[in-house]
This record gives sequence, C-alpha cells and structure tokens, in this order.
Amino acid sequence: MKNKKIWVVGIGPGNEKDMTIRAHEVLNGCEYICGYTVYCELVKPLFPDKEYISTPMTGEEKRVQLAFEKADEGHEIAMICSGDAGVYGMAGLVYEIGRDYPEVSIEVIPGVTAALSGAALLGAPLIHDFCLISLSDRLTPMELIEKRLRAAAAADMVIVIYNPESRGRSGYLSKACDILLETFPPERVCGIVRNIGRSGESSTVMTLDELKNTKADMFCTVFIGNSSTKNISDVMVTERGYKSEV
Repeated sequence: MKNKKIWVVGIGPGNEKDMTIRAHEVLNGCEYICGYTVYCELVKPLFPDKEYISTPMTGEEKRVQLAFEKADEGHEIAMICSGDAGVYGMAGLVYEIGRDYPEVSIEVIPGVTAALSGAALLGAPLIHDFCLISLSDRLTPMELIEKRLRAAAAADMVIVIYNPESRGRSGYLSKACDILLETFPPERVCGIVRNIGRSGESSTVMTLDELKNTKADMFCTVFIGNSSTKNISDVMVTERGYKSEV
C-alpha cells in the first residue's frame, strides 16, 4: 500500500546548516516538496531531484489543497515553512484541511523559528519571559494586534515582532513603537535582524526611539527588550535574575 502522508517541515532560516537533521532527512525522503515559492527556491539547490509544488504569497489554502490531492494519490509530501511550521506556519491549516482527507496522515517536524535564530545574532534577549506578535493584519484585525502590544508592554515582556512591514503595510513598525512608547521609555533596548541565515544577514542593537524610525520588511525580525534588558557591547542581554546581575 502506498504511503499517503504530509510532513509539515520547519526548515529554519533557509540555509542547510540551520536546518535540523530530522528536517533534512524528511525532505530527502519525500517525493514532493510543497511550499511558498521563495522557500522552495531556498531548498532547491539542496534537493534538486525533487518535484516541487509552489504557490505565491496569499496562496496558502490552494497550496495545502494541492499537497493533499497529491498525497491522496499515494505520495509523501513535505510541506515546508520557514522557521517552525507551528509558529505562524502552515501546520494549523494542514490539520484543518486534513479533516477532508482522513486517509492522509500528518506529522509536524519542528524547526528553528526566527525568534531563536534572530536572538542568537543579537546576543541573549530571550533569557526571560517573552512573547511573539505579528504585525500582519491580513488575518488578524489591527485592533487586536494593538491590544496585544499594549498587554505585552503592561506585562513587561520581551516582545519579538514578526512581519513588521511589507510593501503594502508601510509604517506599521513605527505605529507599533508609538504604542509601546505609551508604556516603555524611549531608551528601551531593542534590536532588529535582517535576512537571518541568508545573504545580507545583519543585526543592529538600538533604542526604541531609534527603532521607530528604522525601515523594515518581511525579512526582518524585531526585538524589544524588557526593563532589565541591557546593551552590553552592542549585544542585547536580558537579565534572568541571578545575584551577579543585580
């Protein structure tokens, strides 16, 4: 009997060194690799002999549907996501649509999300409690995003911002900074990373006031420290609470 299966694979930032061994093994063993066009282009040099199924941005439901149709024919499919498939990834949608394909099994393979790979570039900003908030209002109302930003600020959480801006969402990061400045001081330590694990990778530590005027795009991840986060020789370090940190 043919194995009807979809593996939902987090590929990390997109380079081979930051991909888990398990993710690499699954991709190597599948017949088809399915994903957003940009992510498929990232892995094609690593797996040139695979068949690829790709759709552009906003084509997520069509992409998953195509993957299930192919899997239902008796194939193993790898649905790839950057970072981790369960963090702003495709895992949830795969399980939702998978209810219509009871004979197709699903397994999620974790990957390194941008909060972790970006934090490593900046230093140690996530040593204590933190949260992830996406500024994309394509699927979440802006009113709810603003509510979450204010709640995180009130809780003095380290905040990691995904999808800060895009060509159609300019000014979103500046607006988020204005909301955080209602609670945080302008000198709050922040950082931004770009193109993690790819060409043009960079990281910069700055203040919240400086971040407000910083340009960003979908390949950026933003970090806002809590009240104990410090700039130590241009890296972000959040105190854990050890006596030596007092």
